[in-house]
Amino acid sequence: MKFETLLIHGGMTEDPLTGSVNIPIYQTSTFRQEGLGINKGFEYARTKNPTRSALERLIAELEEGHEGFAFSSGMAAITTVMSLFNQGDRILISDNLYGGSYRVLDKVFKRFGFEYDIVDTTQIENVKRIFNSNYKAILIETPTNPLLGISDIEVISQIAHAYNAIVIVDNTFMTPYLQKPLRLGADIVVHSGTKYLGGHSDLVAGLVVTSSEQLSQRIAFLQNAMGAILGPQDSFLLVRGIKTLALRMDRHIENTKEILKYFGQSSDIVKIYHPDLDTHPNHEIVLKQSKSGGAMISFELNSNINLNKFLSSLKVITLAESLGGVESLISHPASMTHASYPKEYRHKIGITENLIRLSVGIEHYTDLIQDIEYAIKESKQ
Repeated sequence: MKFETLLIHGGMTEDPLTGSVNIPIYQTSTFRQEGLGINKGFEYARTKNPTRSALERLIAELEEGHEGFAFSSGMAAITTVMSLFNQGDRILISDNLYGGSYRVLDKVFKRFGFEYDIVDTTQIENVKRIFNSNYKAILIETPTNPLLGISDIEVISQIAHAYNAIVIVDNTFMTPYLQKPLRLGADIVVHSGTKYLGGHSDLVAGLVVTSSEQLSQRIAFLQNAMGAILGPQDSFLLVRGIKTLALRMDRHIENTKEILKYFGQSSDIVKIYHPDLDTHPNHEIVLKQSKSGGAMISFELNSNINLNKFLSSLKVITLAESLGGVESLISHPASMTHASYPKEYRHKIGITENLIRLSVGIEHYTDLIQDIEYAIKESKQ
């Protein structure tokens, strides 16, 4: 079955009770049991709910994994995955991981004796040099947020597996439409379902897909024990959003290409970050492991442009946290998504005060370009 068809017909495509073409919202906390230990596969909604189960089966099929799990947020998903590890364990992480992922490791898990080291995983020699038997896992984003660095999932998986470590990939920016980490050797895929998978900025969700029965059993236990599950209403909305993923991503990418052309010709844009550009240091890896470099662009404006004025002058593009919705969203990583990183470290890796991150929506690209042009004109000093 082609991916576009699987989006519509994957998972539980209809209600087995009524034949409804949409899985209903099972808004219930518990389920009637015929007798002790006799039920219809559902006992208590924290453990399992039919609407959530439909979503979990769908994301597992889309990522070509063993089993899927839905959580109340992307951070709940990351936190649950990190709970696989024990006091004294150590993992390796990408050097410009999403600020929330860094924060939970640095401010929460570190207090429990769970350690991490940071490395630029876009340079495979760095990973080869540092990786050893002390590491239990490696957590990467590719592309990274917000500098859009690309890591070679297949090679990193080979390195980690040589030491019996697991590979965790945050696939939020790409989605399974553009990139399949498990197929490349990863063990766990994580998503903020809030973003492209939901696609409409109307829900908050996290997803995890595992590659093996052993990992599935461990995540299932943690999901039930910790309880940060996704409710049936948001599960329903996320299934609905996923149905149009391919259509939306194609339009996101089409618009991104046009904006990149405009940026490349503008003297007001001094630096552009996007994996599809020939100038990107890991462009060849994108061609190998992904269908596209995605629809996120980071860039820096010329020094004669007032950043605050630029952001406030935009009329079509919205200044807001998050990404991946049908509307174009723009953010300032240093003060928003990555404010939890120390300032010195942010500057060291390239998250400067001038860096802007743009999530390209599905509006007509000419309106987006005109909006940027107007904001630049209004903010020149």
